[in-house]
Amino acid sequence: MARGSSRGGDESDGGDEKGGFRPGARLIDLANAVRADPGLSRDALAGILARHGERAEDLASLTDPEADALRAAVVLLTEQVLVEADTDRAARALNSALDRCGARPRLSRHDGHAWHLHVDRGDEASWADWCTAASALALARLLSERGRPAWGECAAPDCGTLFLATGPGTPRRYCCPACASRTRVAAHRRKQRREGS
Repeated sequence: MARGSSRGGDESDGGDEKGGFRPGARLIDLANAVRADPGLSRDALAGILARHGERAEDLASLTDPEADALRAAVVLLTEQVLVEADTDRAARALNSALDRCGARPRLSRHDGHAWHLHVDRGDEASWADWCTAASALALARLLSERGRPAWGECAAPDCGTLFLATGPGTPRRYCCPACASRTRVAAHRRKQRREGS
């Protein structure tokens, strides 16, 4: 069964917003989960994929060895791309990821969906190749549209959560408003202590 067969939409630019599927967001969720638990189980991986639109019948092919390879692909994308803030290094890392998985764009139509773009080796690509190809192309498109990485690692001390910043405006530094507020409050208190001493 084709990876991504439960979704329509262009995998390279975020896909079907109404269906909630976005390959960049899927990668961020996988990366945060694997960072929290490097031995994340096959079932936990399948649960994340299901939340991003994968069907149970497709997830049946996610065997333990496929889950191991998917986990390794997510770690590699995290270490080489998601924590990279330098635009040139991020672009080179994305090109390398696309080369590794043999990504080439192709139109696909299945399961009642309209023609849409897939970027993996073919309908029988491994879960790791499929995730790498779709994620790398989505991130590459975000980088090319914004001129900089649209992702990052939270700057709040003791957080480190990865995030995807697809909105307009200045680059994000924090995964959520709570981390930004907590960091600002801590900086304000440090400043008050320095000024009071």
